[in-house]
Amino acid sequence: MAVFALLKKASLVGAFFVSMVYLPAQAFCPSPGKLPQIKVQRVVDGDTVRLVDGRSVRLIGIDTPELARQGRAAEPFAEAARKRLLQLVNANGGGVGVKQGAQRRDRYGRTLAHLYDAAGNNLEAQMLAEGLGRMVAVAPNSALVGCHREAESAARAKRVGLWAQERPLSAKAVRSGGFVLLQDRVQRVEHNRGGVWIEMGSSVVLRIAPQVLDTFEPSLLRDLQGKRIEARGWMTDRSRQGKLKAGQARWMLPLTHGAMLEVLR
Repeated sequence: MAVFALLKKASLVGAFFVSMVYLPAQAFCPSPGKLPQIKVQRVVDGDTVRLVDGRSVRLIGIDTPELARQGRAAEPFAEAARKRLLQLVNANGGGVGVKQGAQRRDRYGRTLAHLYDAAGNNLEAQMLAEGLGRMVAVAPNSALVGCHREAESAARAKRVGLWAQERPLSAKAVRSGGFVLLQDRVQRVEHNRGGVWIEMGSSVVLRIAPQVLDTFEPSLLRDLQGKRIEARGWMTDRSRQGKLKAGQARWMLPLTHGAMLEVLR
């Protein structure tokens, strides 16, 4: 009886833990209403699925760690993210509801969409709440940016998933391209026809292009110099593109939406 009681208690604790993991994400993003459920042929990675109708779908609002490819090792939590997305799809009968973004395709021809289960729960928010990806916002696909940011914030506060070990980089620590989370102090801000340029020392500059400038708070941009900020996005090496001029920062981080920049203090 004692063993049975312990097992029963453990199962109840496990069930409670699962519900606690799942419930917060339900509150983050509103339900879109009833969506047709389309069968998933394959979960490619933590933020990409292939549907039986032939579409490759890139989830909006989340970037998950990269799986191993082209001789490079997998990033931490990459396989965990893929397996969790597969688990969420399987729990929904092998299908997903697909709500396309304002921009329907990316440059690779993939469909850009939010995914939902039959109950209207947003799968990106669930993944973010469990610390299996980072919130990203790319205009004009920013309808759920607020609830996605809340989901990530909850995971960071609890230090779950990748947030148990992820540490933002300083500008001096940038050594390669790809997705980065950057924290440092703003040295200088310049406005010109190319947009807004936020200098983070001599090696890194952040760029806000004119077409996304309206997604940023004007008051925030007027008083950035000297502030400590957190920025995120895909870092590019301008020296490889042949666009690096004398005196320019080698590394450039384009900010694709106002949610990709936060003032810390």
